[in-house]
Parts: sequence; structure tokens; C-alpha cells
Amino acid sequence: MRDALTFILRTLVDLYIIVFALRLIMQWVRADTRNPLTQFVLTVTNPLVLPLRRFMPPIGRVDTATLTIIIVLQAALILALINFACVGSPDVIQILMLTAVRLINLFLRIYLFIILIYVILSWVSPGNYNPAANLLAAIAEPVLQPLRRIIPPIGGLDLSALFALILIQALTMLIPAGQVMAGLICTSVGRPL
Repeated sequence: MRDALTFILRTLVDLYIIVFALRLIMQWVRADTRNPLTQFVLTVTNPLVLPLRRFMPPIGRVDTATLTIIIVLQAALILALINFACVGSPDVIQILMLTAVRLINLFLRIYLFIILIYVILSWVSPGNYNPAANLLAAIAEPVLQPLRRIIPPIGGLDLSALFALILIQALTMLIPAGQVMAGLICTSVGRPL
């Protein structure tokens, strides 16, 4: 029962954090705000972002209000999971480190899935307009363009997405999740927070 509740809590909060992360990414790449998927993300996140934006204006292309909400939600989730599943109480540095590691991992996974879906859609439905494909292109292309300059198409085949996926997976492997988890004695050993 305890594992089921932990799973439900973690999944729901993770999904909400992903929506905020998508908002941050879409603002960074300046995605079309008329896109229905962009409208959905803005509608879901506006109740928390707009009031906070009065006190935290954007800095350049980074929406500090959205970034703050992502950090606070992730830290609160980690604190709740640690208090629920671990023996003892973690210090603030461990919570901040876990928050940073999980957020970096989250953004890398988001880009991994976006590029993967973008490539699959380019094979299935090339050249057709689709709001989802348009949004995926707006998010994936800023990552793929620099790789295309380094790795030109080989025989008409664009391999930049393959190299981007390999690079993202390698970066994910470099994240020191194990070292950050050291010192926490959790009842659910073997399951990362």
C-alpha cells in the first residue's frame, strides 16, 4: 500500500513538473504560442506562474518564475519522498543536490523523448502539418542544428538525431545520482528517488 501511494504521488507531481519544464523549454525556443499544445501547457501552468511573475520577472529568455516553481516542486517532492521512505532526516545540501540531479535528468529525458518522437514523426508523416510535429520541431531543431554543422548528411541520411540521442544518453550516465544518494538510509533500497 505504501509503495502504491508513493508511486501515485511521485507520478502526479512528476507529470506536473514535466509540464512546467515544457513551458520553460517552449519559452526558451520561442515556440508558437498559437499552437494548441502550447496553449494547453500555458493554461495548466498559468495559475502558479503568473502571480509569481509579478515578483520575479524573466531574465532574458529564462522565465525565472517557471524555473523557481520547477525547483520548489521538485524539492518538495524529494522532501516528501525522503520523509516517507527514509530513516532519519536529510540535510538541506542533500535535498538541493538531489533536486539539481533530478532536474538535469528530467530535462535530458524530455529532450531524449522529444527528439525520438520528432524523428519517428518525420518518417511516418513527412511534410504534413501537425501541431504536435510543429512543436516538436521547434524544440528539437535548436539541438539538432549545431550537430548538422559537424555531421553532414551521409548519402542523404541525416544522422544528427542519432548522435544527439547518443550524446544525451551519455550525459545522463554522467550524472552522479549515486554519490548524491549516499548517506540516505531508505527503506526502499535499490529504488532511486
